[in-house]
Amino acid sequence: MSQIKNNFIESVGNTPLIKLKAASEITGCNIYGKAEFLNPGQSVKDRAALYIIKDALKKNLLEPGGTIVEGTAGNTGIGIAMVANYFNINTTIVIPNTQSAEKKDALKNLGASLIEVDAVPYANPKNYVKYSKDVSIELAKDSKKKVYWANQFDNTINKLAHIETTVPEILNQTNRSVDAFICSVGTGGTLAGTAEGLKEQDKNIITGLSDPNGSALFNFIKKNELSASGESITEGIGTTRITENFKDAKIDEAFQIDDQYALDLIYDLLKNEGLSLGPSSGINIAGAIEMGKKIGPNKNIVTILCDYGSRYSSKIYNKTFLKSKGFNFPDWIY
Repeated sequence: MSQIKNNFIESVGNTPLIKLKAASEITGCNIYGKAEFLNPGQSVKDRAALYIIKDALKKNLLEPGGTIVEGTAGNTGIGIAMVANYFNINTTIVIPNTQSAEKKDALKNLGASLIEVDAVPYANPKNYVKYSKDVSIELAKDSKKKVYWANQFDNTINKLAHIETTVPEILNQTNRSVDAFICSVGTGGTLAGTAEGLKEQDKNIITGLSDPNGSALFNFIKKNELSASGESITEGIGTTRITENFKDAKIDEAFQIDDQYALDLIYDLLKNEGLSLGPSSGINIAGAIEMGKKIGPNKNIVTILCDYGSRYSSKIYNKTFLKSKGFNFPDWIY
């Protein structure tokens, strides 16, 4: 079978599973990371971006020459900008000013119009998600072409992308031998969609949430209450509300993960297994380890390796930043 792709969007998905050596040895399980950083936009968000744009085009909500608008911590915006360029669509992104310089630069380099806003809670009308909707409404007033608000958090096409692509890939790659799946939540699309799809195939598959400090979902799963404490330097994950993508999520277990735990894992993975991953991947792997400890040895556990560490060089590989946050870090970081 030919491995030639007719265009770049055909290269979204079909990412490999990588066995994580140290995590597997710690737990006595086989812990696999789905290498979503190998997508063309270098993150798991390419799947949702492609599905959202194709769905909008199909429904005549968007057209070539039109504009797609989204509020994003960065990775969805990068995926949207790349897919939009392919379909001759303009991109406007609203992003919190706390996100990494590397992601902002990537968006600018892709030709997206970038609007930076203060990082404020979702309840604030100036929250980046709500503000992006307002931007789309204003742009539509003066545009002769269609303007579409992607609304990744509550547009359930996001979840569908994982039901239809991530799930069959995992089942095929593991010969349908999956005992557990776990990852963190930003929009909820990846976890909710993958959990739903896997449980449709085998209701005994255990699904779990790996949640950073500052997010309310751990307590929601454990206590059925939306309460949060602490904070995290991770980007694009953790939330204090239940999105449309996540509201019916079939989740069995939850673990709260400290940033230092996640950082220690990604530094070890880089030096000893050659994988350069972002902080959210560290949260996911830590969750997979905790899941393995809980369900016992000789299990197959899958998680998501969201994006590259290079997208956060100014933070997780920056001694000054790490010191300012009180983190421990290896002596090779400068």
